[in-house]
Amino acid sequence: RSFSGLFAGCELTASTKSYTFQVDEEDDSDHILALSVVCLTDGAKDECNVVEVVGRNHENQEIAVPVANLKLSCQPLLSLDNFKLQPPVTFRLAAGSGPVHLTGWHRIMHREDVSFEDDDDLSEEEEEEQELAPIMPAKK
Repeated sequence: RSFSGLFAGCELTASTKSYTFQVDEEDDSDHILALSVVCLTDGAKDECNVVEVVGRNHENQEIAVPVANLKLSCQPLLSLDNFKLQPPVTFRLAAGSGPVHLTGWHRIMHREDVSFEDDDDLSEEEEEEQELAPIMPAKK
């Protein structure tokens, strides 16, 4: 089962240059943050505003990747088509003074096994398909 909710977003400005999205370390669910839109908002100057995503690689080293370069006169908004990230992730205004607003989706995928009877979200057709799926023995 999974749950998707709107990521209320964050705003990066000259005084608040970064925002970190993180989840509780005790939570054993899989979390995905999907960025949909990055845009300049009221009060933005006509300057380059570079937004970076800061994460960690498999060696736990910090990596910063620019995802948007916005300018009021030529590109005030960028659609990122649900660019998927794994929390914790930090959004940073690397250049410019903003304000830049980011929005997206937060999806939580629960790992525990849930019986079909407990899942009210499934339609009857989906339930039948799941109940009819054969369980294959493991190949040795």
